[in-house]
Amino acid sequence: MVATTDITTADGVVRGHRGRRVLRWRSIPYAAPPVGDLRFRAPQPMPPWSGVREATSFGFAAMQHRDGARLGPRHSQPTGEDCLTLNVVAPAAPSSAPRPVMVFIHGGGYVLGTSALRLYSGARLALRGDVIVVSLNYRLGAFGYVDFSEFSTATRPFESNLGLRDQVAALRWVRRNIAAFGGDPGNVTIFGESAGAHAVVSLLATPAAAGLFHRGIAQSAPADWAMSAKESRAFARQCLAELGIDEKDAATALTTLSANEIRKGVDRAIGKVLWEQPGSFPAAPVVDGDYLPRAPIDAFADGSAHAVPLIIGTNRDEGTLFQRFDRTLPTTPEQLHAALARCGDADLEKRVVAAYPGYPARKVAVRMGGDFVFWRPTIAVLEGHSRHAPTYGYRFDFAPRAVQLAGFSATHALDLIPVFGGVDTPVGRALTAAGGYRGFRAVQDEFQDNWLSFARTGKPLDSWPEYTEQRRSTRIIDHPARVEVDPEKAKRLAWEGVRVPALQ
Repeated sequence: MVATTDITTADGVVRGHRGRRVLRWRSIPYAAPPVGDLRFRAPQPMPPWSGVREATSFGFAAMQHRDGARLGPRHSQPTGEDCLTLNVVAPAAPSSAPRPVMVFIHGGGYVLGTSALRLYSGARLALRGDVIVVSLNYRLGAFGYVDFSEFSTATRPFESNLGLRDQVAALRWVRRNIAAFGGDPGNVTIFGESAGAHAVVSLLATPAAAGLFHRGIAQSAPADWAMSAKESRAFARQCLAELGIDEKDAATALTTLSANEIRKGVDRAIGKVLWEQPGSFPAAPVVDGDYLPRAPIDAFADGSAHAVPLIIGTNRDEGTLFQRFDRTLPTTPEQLHAALARCGDADLEKRVVAAYPGYPARKVAVRMGGDFVFWRPTIAVLEGHSRHAPTYGYRFDFAPRAVQLAGFSATHALDLIPVFGGVDTPVGRALTAAGGYRGFRAVQDEFQDNWLSFARTGKPLDSWPEYTEQRRSTRIIDHPARVEVDPEKAKRLAWEGVRVPALQ
């Protein structure tokens, strides 16, 4: 349907790049740059432009430490506040009908990440499934997930939930414009991993997102991250203290300080909370009673979440990546004791430990920490959403031999490689150099065939039954793949009713 890379959007003409098999448009703005007086404001409409806007290279990643926007061993993407852009990849071959649209939201704990990462290009997924793949940037850390609205003035307002609002603005852009790229605005699937998966479950609970997407896929969602209004206000004050800002001067200082000064100070405040209170997450959407009326986990339970089909699942060994590279996830007995004690259930630690034979052995503690942050709340989403809409649960168990030998197994984010068709890339080949290529390739087919079937029809393949509370059928993505009924039942029961601890 698309014969040229010059596409007329609602805001102006963009010019992309034609490859041998795909068409690409990079860093198309979906909202006005949130700079100056638009800093800490809800995304505003992009002013229309005249002429042709080049969309052949990436612009800025969201403000973050440069390591978070690393694109290779020696290269990081520049960061800046002018980051509200998205990318589109489409098959170059013509199509007689509009193509399904898959919108990817990157992870990174709401403080790191970029849609420019080569793995996220979406080209292999677009070609395999004959779909349009959109990936987006959104504000992170200080600029997207700290609520400074308490310090608004009559002349300088601030809003909450800016990263979430950015994601809604990007989806509105898709609804207005994707038909010009050959996509079907009536068939949009959002998918994301880690914080991006949390964004998916948050969008399902966001009234402003109603009708902007038609199904969701959440890979490794820490699904009960959510700040109460009280917690968010307290954390915003901690951020001001870290920045050396007097509260009475907050509006002026937050407007005039350099972006990097604010980023560094807030990163320090976030780091202190993560270090001192493992399992609590201060950079997260806030239940403000307005834009996000209810915590997503509660919206799933009471049926107020958007009743669209959902795939949600976790990796079996989520915690191993954090144990090696990021000590803020509770993966030691000491951290787990502190996190569980803050949950407010005096018998919780005894009950959970009994469900993990071998604890406090290092490997068992790491597994428990990953389950606490990712699997425990995923079960709650499966239970709640399955009462109101078609819901499909999975667990990813496969790891190539080199990954196993390195001590990671089916760790956090490993699933991104097969989902995006990366098994035959240099990274995928390196991971299978010691064996496991055939299995990893089969896992890639399993992920992509199910993800694409779901994006096209609202259902994965017939071999994957719906999740219900009565049966709890779960697709185990492994080599070979299989279905298990209520896997790890004893652990599920031990975690029942537990919520992520509040900030103290």
